[in-house]
Amino acid sequence: MPATADTARTSDLPHANIALVQNGFSALRRRDLDACAALLAPDFIINLAGMPFQMRGPAAWRRNAEVLFAAFPDVQIHVDDIFATGDKVAVRARLTGTHTGPFLGNPPTGKRFEYQSNEFYRIADGKIVEEWICSDMLTLMTQIGAIPARHLMLMWLAGFRVWIAAGLGLVIGAALMLLWQLVRA
Repeated sequence: MPATADTARTSDLPHANIALVQNGFSALRRRDLDACAALLAPDFIINLAGMPFQMRGPAAWRRNAEVLFAAFPDVQIHVDDIFATGDKVAVRARLTGTHTGPFLGNPPTGKRFEYQSNEFYRIADGKIVEEWICSDMLTLMTQIGAIPARHLMLMWLAGFRVWIAAGLGLVIGAALMLLWQLVRA
């Protein structure tokens, strides 16, 4: 079936949305917060993983960016993957830098960090209208010393205790069933 003007525009939409988000990341890497804010809708919605509420508006976005740059002035933002479908753009980003300013109540440590962030953006009328940010804050906080590494290891091991107990339960249950069958025979 030949493409019509409507289907051509629809198929170009993901490419245009990717370009919009790439422009935003490019401006962010330049620390041009005005250029970033210009890409946001006035009623922009911010969804951060772990936050019990949404933040709204370009001013809230700017405050978050200012906190990031104050705590990590040398932060580098690398877009490892970006793809889109319809009005959504997905980004896998990697952030690296040095903790040289206060961050979430933690004094600067001078420690280097590298962590991943998975981000989703919804685009409407050529503007970013909503974002969902799911950053690996546990890794970041451990790397800057806000969470002792031993606590991270204990949390990781605690998750495996459930699986070890379940596995042992299955093995013991199977052994008891075999023993029961041998006794009955």
